[in-house]
Amino acid sequence: MDSEEDSFVRLLPEESPEQLRWEMERCKELSILGQDHANLQMANEAAERGTRELKEEELLHKILEQQLSLNGDQERAHQIFAAKEENNRLRQEKQVLKNKLEELKKRVLWNDPVMMLSALPEKKMIFKGLTVNKEDMNKLMLTPLIHYPMPGGSALITFEEAKVAQRIIEMREHMVELSCGEELEELDRCRVRVQAVPVEILLPSALEVRLTQSSRSILVSDLPSLGICKEALLDKLELFFSKAKNGGSEVESREFLDDSGQVVLTFTQDGVAEPLIEKGHIQVLIGKGKYKVKISPCMSGDIANLQLQPSRCPRTVLLLGIPDVLSEESMRDALEIHFQKASRGGGEVDALAYVPAGRTGVAVFVEDRG
Repeated sequence: MDSEEDSFVRLLPEESPEQLRWEMERCKELSILGQDHANLQMANEAAERGTRELKEEELLHKILEQQLSLNGDQERAHQIFAAKEENNRLRQEKQVLKNKLEELKKRVLWNDPVMMLSALPEKKMIFKGLTVNKEDMNKLMLTPLIHYPMPGGSALITFEEAKVAQRIIEMREHMVELSCGEELEELDRCRVRVQAVPVEILLPSALEVRLTQSSRSILVSDLPSLGICKEALLDKLELFFSKAKNGGSEVESREFLDDSGQVVLTFTQDGVAEPLIEKGHIQVLIGKGKYKVKISPCMSGDIANLQLQPSRCPRTVLLLGIPDVLSEESMRDALEIHFQKASRGGGEVDALAYVPAGRTGVAVFVEDRG
């Protein structure tokens, strides 16, 4: 068991009770001061924490304002970007639909020739009056110039004899050798399968024309053959008819009609053409000589009614499904060599037009005078 001296705090003999109380009071004061210091420290830390939180809140508020501003710009940018994307998408869809429409038109043209009417381009036509007798005075002769659309991977081949074209159409499918006549082993030969179909075009069957006489233009005919170029002749005619003493006036335009050798002069003023037309003929000074020319009214015609009927080309065949495996010239030669051989049902070729895949073309049909 521990001694009594070890169980209690030993008091130094020199400390009196008063000193002990003073020390105790002092310890209490120090304890209170320590507690106050701790409270003050805690309050200081709380104040600093509140300051930091306030600054963080202000900073967050500024960031939020900036973000809102940026979001507004980004929203506008996003809207613009979305509009552009939508525009591009619609443009692509439009192109796809346009391609489908063109393809559909081509199919309709081949299957229904009457539908080709809307695909024919506007074309000036030459009319010549026939005045052999009174019964024929109101007749007009029309020389058609037919534009025929050709799709990619097709060819038009015209034979010298109609029976050859008919035979090629009846055979329908043809295996065309691409070796251009070279002697090759069976395994080395290259062939393509093509389809032969008839060519249907639209020809006028009835035509009504509404004629209108121009109030400022005249038709000059019976022109002399002076051996000068067309421009020089037009210059001399313009110079003559632009003078008031010759019954003319300022010339607005002049046109040489290649098909008839006549000239159309158009004046800038009304009332000049009619007196010249009434004269019928006039002596024109060209160079050092005078020549009698004919003055006629200039008529312009509008088609009031046009009726068309499909007609089959007797000597021409349309070849379809030609793959793009050779150059344009080589494929044309291969087709011509193949269809010239009588052993393959062909014959002498008069003309051949070929359009490679991925392209389109237009063939022009003229009157067959043979």
